[in-house]
Amino acid sequence: MNFKPRTLLLTMALLGMVHNAAFAAGAGGSAMTDPAAMQGKHFDPLGKPPSEFTIAKQQAARNSLPFDDERDFEESRKGFVAAPSYREIMADAGHVAWNIGSYDYLLQGKDFDSIHPSLQRQAILNMGYGLYEVVPGKIYQVRGFDLANMTIIKGDTGWILFDVLTAKETARAALAFVNEQLGERPVVAVVYSHSHGDHFGGVHGVVNEDDVKNGKVKIIAPEGFMEHAVSENVYAGNAMARRMLLAYGTLLPRNPHGHVDQAIGKNVAAGELGLIPPTEIISKHIQTMTVDGVEMVFQNTPGTEAPAEMNTYFPQFNAFWAAENVTGTVHNIYTLRGALVRDALLWSKNINETLYLFGDKTDVMFSSHSWPRWGKERVQEVLRTQRDIYANLNNDVLHHANQGVTINEIHNVYKPPVSLQQNWAAHSYHGSEEHNSRAVLNRYLGYWDANPATLVPLSPRDSAPLYVEMMGGSKKIMAKAKSLHKVGKYLEAVELLNKLTLAEPANKAAKLLLADVYEQLGYQKESVALRNSFLAGAYELRNGVPQGASASGTGPNMLRAMSTELMLDYLAITMDSKKAAGMRFKINLLTPDNGEQYVLEMSNSTLTNIKGFQAKDADLTITAPRSALEAVYARQASFDELVKRGQIKLEGKVDVLQQLQSTQVKFDPRFEILPGTKAAAH
Repeated sequence: MNFKPRTLLLTMALLGMVHNAAFAAGAGGSAMTDPAAMQGKHFDPLGKPPSEFTIAKQQAARNSLPFDDERDFEESRKGFVAAPSYREIMADAGHVAWNIGSYDYLLQGKDFDSIHPSLQRQAILNMGYGLYEVVPGKIYQVRGFDLANMTIIKGDTGWILFDVLTAKETARAALAFVNEQLGERPVVAVVYSHSHGDHFGGVHGVVNEDDVKNGKVKIIAPEGFMEHAVSENVYAGNAMARRMLLAYGTLLPRNPHGHVDQAIGKNVAAGELGLIPPTEIISKHIQTMTVDGVEMVFQNTPGTEAPAEMNTYFPQFNAFWAAENVTGTVHNIYTLRGALVRDALLWSKNINETLYLFGDKTDVMFSSHSWPRWGKERVQEVLRTQRDIYANLNNDVLHHANQGVTINEIHNVYKPPVSLQQNWAAHSYHGSEEHNSRAVLNRYLGYWDANPATLVPLSPRDSAPLYVEMMGGSKKIMAKAKSLHKVGKYLEAVELLNKLTLAEPANKAAKLLLADVYEQLGYQKESVALRNSFLAGAYELRNGVPQGASASGTGPNMLRAMSTELMLDYLAITMDSKKAAGMRFKINLLTPDNGEQYVLEMSNSTLTNIKGFQAKDADLTITAPRSALEAVYARQASFDELVKRGQIKLEGKVDVLQQLQSTQVKFDPRFEILPGTKAAAH
């Protein structure tokens, strides 16, 4: 699950600006606005019913997929210990951080034609809630308290926790429930399997930071963890947060016509996310460590599901922890919220190494999402299946590319082998064959389809009026689109209506018809990424983007993990270069509490920085301890107040700050993506 927490500390500190970039995505985050409070006049909380064509597609899936294979259901129930009496977990801020009960409609025992049957199956499997035993008396999991699972290993004297959820509140509740059921023990170690926020964000709910600093609690993570935990997706963070509203269906109601699942869990907890830096780094490819009497063999797998990630084998228990590399779904090679494209072939090779290193001696495989698989034969089956689906995706896409299939065609060409289509472990709930196949081709060949006509394309809003004119105007387009909609040719209808709404963003009838078409496509999709994107697109076309649809900024314990260099890089991104025309200055920045020094230079309408230097001819020198800057961003003090107190010192031309401030832009996390959907006022 991908974590996107970056806002600009230095801009806040130096310029006193308020930055509202969203603190969630993919994968970790703060509370989003309640969809119930944002319902526009076109909003139907039940959605429109599935069409006869959608119903026919769902029935065809029920008839063709291996629903008689119920091993996943048996395994998901195995080892159940207890469930808590509550189904909601409150955030310390007063809102609901987690509500598994909001998905109880899935437990009615009925088929919903507004949900792809395979996705409904996955959504039910992800309803597991409570404490489960994985290895008798030794390994347990809490499931259904957050997007991820918390895994609990019983050491000689205390608990070793693997992946501590997104939020302090859900992690705290999970550990409390474990202690209630199994007897209270201290936490002696926390393992972060990888650098996404739903796997480390709850750490303050399970350990005291002072206990980490004084050595009572170890924090173990793979090499590169800190860099990627706080830097992945920084530079385009505002855009990613906005795209997340579509890809993660943040504003969708939880019902059969809306949000049903997040593929690897139900959703992301909306509580306080934090981070305590690791005390132990796993730097070798295969590295063994014993903690509190538990031997752990770590397998570093960088560049797979996360830039920094590791699996773990437990020789004493014949148990294998697959992190997020092998779960109950084919994952994203490209995540629709936006991120660097992952390497499907490398992912496959790492799973293959797991198979050959540990497959023949593993009695149970469990992970940070989904449910365990028991028995050597079953474990090896799932490993081979996921190894093969990632390899097939890579190899078959490139096979087609080498025969001339382009990035604009591959999603309509690539299909997994029938044998994999008939294996649940090869189904794409988080990723999709459509967007993952394009990602593979993009990784190797880039976005250009080799047609010179697409080298310098018109922007969609510029080309759309030409199409509308040549098609005879909106009336003809609407008539044709309605006829396509009527016979279930939804993608064809999208092709026309997208052009029309771009050319005529105020055309309400076109937007509402496009919303109806998107809705049917969403119902039909097995992948939550595609379902959410289509349904959220329909929502925005009907309602606009609601005010307050972004999350709050970063908390103090995340600020401490941010590098100053990354902040300065982002400062340059928030600058409007046109406003900087003619400006030339240099700023020396000193942060004495961590011994860093930087030069910021403005030239050619571009702001650059370099670490470890000071300019002899600097126009301004700022001495600003990191602790003071963090206090400003956390709104514990203003920049001017700290200058007056002498905690921040300015030497030189103070007006340089005013020049820099004049170039800064506050990003709007509610920018329009779909035509005519600017933020709705309430």
